[in-house]
Formats: sequence, structure tokens, C-alpha cells
Amino acid sequence: MMDSKEVVITTEQGRLDKVLRTAFPEFSRAQLTKWITDGHVLVNGQKKKPKYSVKAADRITLVEPKAEPLAARPQNLPIEIVYEDDDVIVVNKPQGMVVHPAAGHPDGTLVNALLYHTKLSSINGIIRPGIVHRIDKDTSGLLMVAKNDHAHEVLSAQLKAKKNLRQYYALVHGEFSEERGTIDAPLGRSPMDRKKQAVVAEGRPAVTHFEVVKRFVGYTLLRVTLETGRTHQIRAHMAYIKHPVAGDPLYGPKKTLPGQGQYLHAATLGLTQPTTGEDLRFSAPLPAGFKTMLAQLTPYAEKTNESGENMIN
Repeated sequence: MMDSKEVVITTEQGRLDKVLRTAFPEFSRAQLTKWITDGHVLVNGQKKKPKYSVKAADRITLVEPKAEPLAARPQNLPIEIVYEDDDVIVVNKPQGMVVHPAAGHPDGTLVNALLYHTKLSSINGIIRPGIVHRIDKDTSGLLMVAKNDHAHEVLSAQLKAKKNLRQYYALVHGEFSEERGTIDAPLGRSPMDRKKQAVVAEGRPAVTHFEVVKRFVGYTLLRVTLETGRTHQIRAHMAYIKHPVAGDPLYGPKKTLPGQGQYLHAATLGLTQPTTGEDLRFSAPLPAGFKTMLAQLTPYAEKTNESGENMIN
């Protein structure tokens, strides 16, 4: 067990689970509710239910359980390998697959599948071996993975130096008057929702370039190029400019396109081979579900110029 955390309630009153969420914002309400039920939260030394009504001067003690250690184990899971040599594997991750084990996802991840296939670098330990960069669970597309420590160090240095090409296709809400643009806005944890990233003054530099590929009524297909690689960068930046990624359950509106998650696909990946120095470039087509959704949208009624040529490329 870790050291207990204690708070004396003086003004905050209401349901125990809600009061704890305010007192301990670093934990989710679901996690706190589970801890209350499991007896890790005591009110005046006694176990209470989540709906207990907190009173003035109640002394609440939270004893945070020690997290159980995770370890990635090899699993025979189907994966699409786009390229492989002695140093690097490039995979086309399907939507819905988590990249590495974490709380709530102890197995069934890309790392589990890769460990069954080959050895991976040890730099990130037993949870994230080989993982140089990540893409979200419900984002599909290309990911490079290091098979040894030397390759891991070289690929990480390439990312830090912004030498890798990482292009995505994103279907976003709304229509654009411009053809292309750049979002240069620092990202950090949202002060309003710990699950989200947000543009905050003290955030880390984040730069996203975009260009319009095709316009639809109410939606736009963008080609997005990452200059930096912050957590949820495309999703957070698109939400920031009021064009959230369609289907995004975290950053998007409730009324959005149906599907299993955001319509975001890592389509192009460029890297320099760690040993030979050869420039490599890979591409992955849009998943079938993404293509099907595009076919169901109504193309934008584009204006034409005097010659009758389409004004939108």
C-alpha cells in the first residue's frame, strides 16, 4: 500500500464519490467509486457507500492501492506487417487495437502480438518494448517498432529531430474556406478533463499542418502532417479550431458519424533505416469502414469558375 491521503471536509458537501472527485482530481470518478466500494476510502474511520452524504468536518482517508505490475506476454494475434528487417518492423495497426498493455488492457495489444513474432528492444521495459511512438487505440495505420536497442535510440532521435514523415487522413466536422493551414498551439493536460489534452499556455510545443483533400456537406477530409507528436495531437488541435475529428468519442460532439471511433488513419510513414541510412517510406490505404463512410457522405456543391473548371483541387 502507498501512504494514505487524507482530507478534512469543511465546506464541500454532497455524495461521497463526487466530493472525492473534487478533492482528488488526479483520479477518475470511476476509479474513486471502485476504491470506495472496495474499502480503500474511509469516512471518520468507517467504510461508506459511494452515495454517502458527506457532512461538514467529515475526515476522509483515501488509501491508494498499490498498482499490480503489468508485463507483456507473447500472444498469437493477427497483425499486418508492412515491412521488416533486422532493426525495424512497420505495422498497419487496425482500429480498436491498443498499442501496449496498460490498466484496463493487460493483453491483446500490438506489443503482445509482436512479442510472439520477434524480439523487441528493451529500452521501454517490459510494458512497452520496442515502442518508439504510439497511435491511439481507435486510430488505425502505420507504426514503426524497434527490434533492438540501437534501432530504438536512432529512431527516437529521428523523431526528436522531426526527421520522420507522419501523414494522416482525418475526416472532420465542418467545412473549410481555406485550402491548407497550420495549427501552432501548445498542448498539455486539460484542466477541465484529465482524460483530454488541451491548448494551454504552459503546454509543450505542438505543430500540425493540414490540407483539404475533399469537401462534403458538413464534413471535410484532410491530409494532416505532424511536425511534433504530442498525445492526441491531431484530435486536440482539430477540436481547438472547432473542427473535431468525426466519430471522436472524447473530443467530438455527441451527434457525429457512427462507427467504432474517430475517423483518423496514419496513412504515410517515412523513416531512415537505423543501420544502413536508407530512406524508407510506407503507405497504408484507408480501412474499409473509413472508405464506406466517405462513400455515404454527400460531396460538397462546389462552385465552378468561368471556364467550368472545378475551383477546388
